[in-house]
Amino acid sequence: MHEMSYVVRLVNQALDIKKEQAGKVTRLFVSVGEMTGVLPEYLYKYYPQAVGGTEIEGSELVVETVEAQVECAGCGGVYRPTRENKYLCPDCGDGHGRVIDGRDVRLERVEMS
Repeated sequence: MHEMSYVVRLVNQALDIKKEQAGKVTRLFVSVGEMTGVLPEYLYKYYPQAVGGTEIEGSELVVETVEAQVECAGCGGVYRPTRENKYLCPDCGDGHGRVIDGRDVRLERVEMS
């Protein structure tokens, strides 16, 4: 249920943005990296509770999943680690690398009317 803590954090960020800008918040656009372990369906489930009674109640949550991307330490190539490639670089077979995308939960944009 750690998704609820993510939803509360995202809602608080949106409320801070709302304080700085005039208008009604209609949508929150969120990206969720596939390496986070956060399940978008639970974000959707908890969102109405998190916005209930706030200035952004009635707004919509839009979640986009971001695929993991790794930069290979061996050859510098960028690849998506999967079970099919045994989480190894498909170009050189190296198993070491740096995750460059897919491990964050971010509020990307707040849409207002």
